[in-house]
Amino acid sequence: MPGIVWFVVRRLFATVLVMLALSLAVYLIFYAIPADPAHLSCGKPCTPDRLEQARHFMQLDQSTIQQYLNFLRGIFAGRTFGDGPAAVRCEAPCFGYSFPLGRPVTTLIADRLPVTASIALGAAVLWLLIGVSLGVIAALNRGRLLDRLSVGVALIGVSTPSFLLGLLAILAFGFWLNMVPVNGYVPFTESPVDWAWHLVTPWLVLAVLQAASYIRLTRAQMLEELNLDHITTARAKGAGEARVVVTHGLRGALVPIVTLFGLDLGGLLGGAILTEKVFSMQGLGELLISAVGQLDVAVVVGVTLFSAFLIILANLVVDIVHGALDPRVSHG
Repeated sequence: MPGIVWFVVRRLFATVLVMLALSLAVYLIFYAIPADPAHLSCGKPCTPDRLEQARHFMQLDQSTIQQYLNFLRGIFAGRTFGDGPAAVRCEAPCFGYSFPLGRPVTTLIADRLPVTASIALGAAVLWLLIGVSLGVIAALNRGRLLDRLSVGVALIGVSTPSFLLGLLAILAFGFWLNMVPVNGYVPFTESPVDWAWHLVTPWLVLAVLQAASYIRLTRAQMLEELNLDHITTARAKGAGEARVVVTHGLRGALVPIVTLFGLDLGGLLGGAILTEKVFSMQGLGELLISAVGQLDVAVVVGVTLFSAFLIILANLVVDIVHGALDPRVSHG
């Protein structure tokens, strides 16, 4: 147990360092672009005096390093833009303030996150079940028809663009068969049934695309595991085939599968950009695209850092699970 605790502490410390370095890099990159957020918020006509007032109000008249320090301080203590009656308060954790939208970036993220999380989590369950199941079936039927069909499904999923599969699904199931809604999102709190019904098509599209990698990975890992000595020993001792496959084979193959699943889920939680756009869902991906189009740098920086945080957090969880599954990792 102490080994696992020390392993987690090391990973947490490394995660904090990575987040600090990443936040500095992202902040410097986006605030170095020629577009001036103050000029975009100045209005027309934008006189030099009004532009200077806007830059002062948005705290853009300070040095880049000072702006970054203000950004970090805002995450933990909040920020106040301007002074007097017109001052704007952004409570912690403050990832910036969108002046074009008139709302804190944290609030915008919180509003859009349920949509993205609903898409990502539902699709993740499907692609994990489909990918691992077909991968195991393919490994157990190596060279046979089921193996070839599973590999064929994987090749289709890998080679098909997500937007194309999404549009085909909308055309076939939404318009031709009129079976499912073609766009929109219904909150779970309003109607769980409508919530799931509007998400069925995005879930299936993402599951088909993502499951392809899991089919190939599971198949390769299971073929390797089933040829190991402890599998032969288990069979020699009279263990049933189901127990050999699940308890001994699949358990050993789970480590790389869990690693891939955590990274894929973390990345998707940061915004399923193409899927949200195709199905007209207002998630983090759509928020990011809109912010780029409006040159809303605060939103771009905030969403990018939040997405990166989710990926790093997923990587941390994967490391911990990996260490629990394989004690050699936590002692390494």
